[in-house]
Amino acid sequence: MRKHALSLLAAAAVGLTASMASAADLPRKAPAYIPPPAPPPITWTGCYFGANIGGIFGRVETDFNNFNNGFNNGEFSSNNSGFAGGGQIGCDYQFAGGWVIGFRNMFDGTSLRRDRTINFGALEGAELHVKTQWFDALTGRLGYAFAPGWLLYGQGGVVWANTEANVTFAGFESGDRSRTRSGWTAGGGVEWMFAPNWSAFLEGNYMDFGNRDRTVFDGTLNGPCGDNFGGCNFNAKATAVTVLVGVNYRFGWGKAPY
Repeated sequence: MRKHALSLLAAAAVGLTASMASAADLPRKAPAYIPPPAPPPITWTGCYFGANIGGIFGRVETDFNNFNNGFNNGEFSSNNSGFAGGGQIGCDYQFAGGWVIGFRNMFDGTSLRRDRTINFGALEGAELHVKTQWFDALTGRLGYAFAPGWLLYGQGGVVWANTEANVTFAGFESGDRSRTRSGWTAGGGVEWMFAPNWSAFLEGNYMDFGNRDRTVFDGTLNGPCGDNFGGCNFNAKATAVTVLVGVNYRFGWGKAPY
């Protein structure tokens, strides 16, 4: 009887072992695939600062007149070009999908200058000197993010520039030195967010500083303007165009902009 029970127990053990081995050989179901979380959407909301460099192309149109008799001594225009470079700081806010509004202040130094000899009228032989040392543009902008990481924008606002324009004739100088002029500016460009927190832009802007009268001679000398004690002045209208490339470092309002 005992021998029979032991035989049954041994058989049960062998059967259990075989069943476990068979279950181990069965294929196991792969774990369910859990995709990684989607990257946060690119947003232009936030602030930034950066640097820029490029070219500036200026134009000055001048009219020379006599104080006493209103005689026009002549007029001419002058084009010049130079380099511009500096920095910018601003903030943007993205809303309604891809629309972006913002503001920016850009301050650039320039090498824009031109020396020109006057070859007409009573001031023939005089030297006209025009120079722009820097400009500061405060603009608002409106743009649209037309693709991930790309922003197309237009902008406009006010601009100030430090300019110098004077005339030298027969050893006398008009005495008009550097001063700050104000005007308006408009332009646009495209910006590309190429890496987390970094963007690059290409843009063009037009600047108009209006007309400004400057005294050449004050009329205390027998002089080049016609009459004795007949002073002269000239009216100068200055405009400029900039083409700039730049890079910005962006930091979000509590979240990364990429």
